[in-house]
Amino acid sequence: MAKIKLRPKARKGIISVKALIKHPMETGLRKVRGKLVPAHHIQHMVVSHNNNVVIDADIGSAVSRDPYFKFKVPGKKGDMIELKYKDNLGKTGSKTAKSK
Repeated sequence: MAKIKLRPKARKGIISVKALIKHPMETGLRKVRGKLVPAHHIQHMVVSHNNNVVIDADIGSAVSRDPYFKFKVPGKKGDMIELKYKDNLGKTGSKTAKSK
């Protein structure tokens, strides 16, 4: 499981969410010492606000290492934001945070 930093901050009825996922995001096309580095990237990400899905995204191998996402959702202080992902190797990660 990769480390996830999730920072939701509420202001004037809008929650600004910043998310950083520590993940190698290897495409499977890069070579090191003449050998291909195996593919290892996030395939699917779901973000929920108070258990309601607000983002359901398919992510590809073209996204850089340690992807950073920033988005806004309607909400207030104390609302729960949850981020879940699954990578091409079947590994999953999740993080839940309360908006400040």
